[in-house]
Amino acid sequence: MTEKTVVAAFDFDVTITTKDTFVPFLYWVFGRKTVYKTFIKLLPEAIKVACKLSDRDKFKEKIIAALFTNQPIKPLKVMGAGYASSFTPLIRLKARERIKWHKEQGHRLIMVSASLNLYLEKAAKDLGFDDLLCTELEEHEELFTGHLNGKNCRCQGKVNKLQELLGDLSQYELYAYGDSEGDKQMLAIANHPHFRAFE
Repeated sequence: MTEKTVVAAFDFDVTITTKDTFVPFLYWVFGRKTVYKTFIKLLPEAIKVACKLSDRDKFKEKIIAALFTNQPIKPLKVMGAGYASSFTPLIRLKARERIKWHKEQGHRLIMVSASLNLYLEKAAKDLGFDDLLCTELEEHEELFTGHLNGKNCRCQGKVNKLQELLGDLSQYELYAYGDSEGDKQMLAIANHPHFRAFE
């Protein structure tokens, strides 16, 4: 009987890192003043999300539309790579050691995150991941449209992206690492689920 290929799927924010990276990235690119103004404009929507009267993914889409519409792609990608270079102090030692262990075993490493491809492409490469599945910004010519390319990569979206990449997940032995509600569907399908394993 052929052994199954082993896949290790890692969430990024607060699983591999000690804190969220999405909002600090917005500060990095646009400055705190601009981001604060955007959040104030969207405060009614944020209250609805907090009260579970509105969808969290839609709120994120509104933030992205407000900040990224018609922004030039190349400079933001350069800023994203620069931002990713600042992550070293944020990486949990236990997470780094686990990633290294999977690599040494010859397992396929996949980062699965709701954060943006703008900076995760470099972060995933620097950490030695084979694949990156994440929330992507839609591009048109030399500009971002302000829309997502596909859906936000959280909850069932993480499972869907894994299936799109790998096909039938039952053909794999799957390790999954996460820390939040947004990871529970991915953890539920794993042979080896690990919740907040590196804290």
